Amino acid sequence: MLALFYIFIAVAIGVSFWQITRILNLRGVIATDKDNAKQGTNAIYFMVFLYAMMIYCLIFMNVIMLPESASIEGEHDDNLFDITFWLIGIVQFIMQFLIFYFTFKYRGKEGKKAKFYADSHKLELIWTVTPAVVLVFLIGYGLWQWNDIMDLSDEKDAVVIEVYSQQFRWDARYAGEDNALGLGNVNYIKGINTMGVDMTDKNSADDKQVTELYLPKGRKIHFKFRSQDVLHSAYMPHFRAQMNCVPGMVTEFGFTPKYTTEEMRQQPEVIKKTKGINKIRQAKGEDPYVFDYLLLCNKICGASHYNMQMKITVVEQEEYDKWIAEQPTLASVIK
Repeated sequence: MLALFYIFIAVAIGVSFWQITRILNLRGVIATDKDNAKQGTNAIYFMVFLYAMMIYCLIFMNVIMLPESASIEGEHDDNLFDITFWLIGIVQFIMQFLIFYFTFKYRGKEGKKAKFYADSHKLELIWTVTPAVVLVFLIGYGLWQWNDIMDLSDEKDAVVIEVYSQQFRWDARYAGEDNALGLGNVNYIKGINTMGVDMTDKNSADDKQVTELYLPKGRKIHFKFRSQDVLHSAYMPHFRAQMNCVPGMVTEFGFTPKYTTEEMRQQPEVIKKTKGINKIRQAKGEDPYVFDYLLLCNKICGASHYNMQMKITVVEQEEYDKWIAEQPTLASVIK
């Protein structure tokens, strides 16, 4: 399917160069009615081809889209995407038809003169006010969603996790029973203290450092991000969440997982996508793929940027409690 897309792009570029060359060669030629009729007919043919490609992409390339949001807050991201997609799609569908149809209908004819139409205040008001109202709604909804993810002031039972980035790996630190993380700074990095945790801070003793994220379903997760070296971007696509990790400062957001990993694996979209991936992997003689949530880096941070990822496992609260209890505290590891 990707090869078909590349072929389409190559053909489009080739046709563009060919048309440009023809235009340059025909600068001194006056088009006849026959030429104009031919170009008008070609516009209709191209419109049909364009709509066919649009319908093909909507139906058969939908499999490359992400499945349903795995977080409660991410549902609003999906809503905003769907609203924007359908608004743009409907307008684009209508406008493309008008452009190509009018190209055909008002093609040049001998003895036919175009009417000069200076302006229309009514039309200008319509096409200025309508997009403005739509944009106010979309931007307002987007700002509300942003605040929903970023405002963590009233979260009293949230799981507090620090995600620490460096070329080319992730580490994570869970707050202990006090639900407060100890201070961290690159100046404290020494030996096995790879996250630079200030062990003189009383809140650091019960913190727990891990290399894999476990999240409880249905409970708010408060993420805090730091970077050791360059700008990274913590991207959790299935939860519709992304935040830059900036050296020298702490950034944060929060979301609430709504599906465990096992429940997400049973989603029809995920099953279909997994089958498609494994069909390709089987042809290459590779091991089968099993769906997992992932934390990725979405900033090109260096040569091994593509390999910077961490597994995320979402489980029920009981299983999470058992897992977190098994993790050693920093005080017991760093002495």
